[in-house]
Amino acid sequence: MEIENAVNQAKKELANRFDFKGSKAEIVLEKDEIRLTAEDQFKIQALGEIMMGKLAKRNISLKNVERGDADISPLGHARQLIKIKQGLEQPVAKQITGFIREGKFKVTTQIQGSEVRVTAKSRDELQTVIAVVRAHDFPVALQFQNFRD
Repeated sequence: MEIENAVNQAKKELANRFDFKGSKAEIVLEKDEIRLTAEDQFKIQALGEIMMGKLAKRNISLKNVERGDADISPLGHARQLIKIKQGLEQPVAKQITGFIREGKFKVTTQIQGSEVRVTAKSRDELQTVIAVVRAHDFPVALQFQNFRD
């Protein structure tokens, strides 16, 4: 939802910007990617900056956003793809579970699809694991879901 809101805000700004008046620039959201099209290199770069700014304002971590290179056709038209990562990829999940195991905590970790599940007998142990994982810099932004009693 936040990504859709950011794209809609960027479209509104695109319609109001003076430097984009009368140009064929557009922003299209598809499942896990945002397609930017514009008339030239300068405008595609400006569109990318608008989009990244809107994503940042909506509290979407830019670690989860992969901005591709701009493709410029011989006629001068430019396209760019912005991919949005959702969930954890297998190598990153293994990196996180390995990091937790190296910490010698009394917890068990499991990789379940695109998430890592950590279980322990005490809440305190889980909270220390969350604090340590938050402090470490992983290549993606992490979210923590509540645990059950």
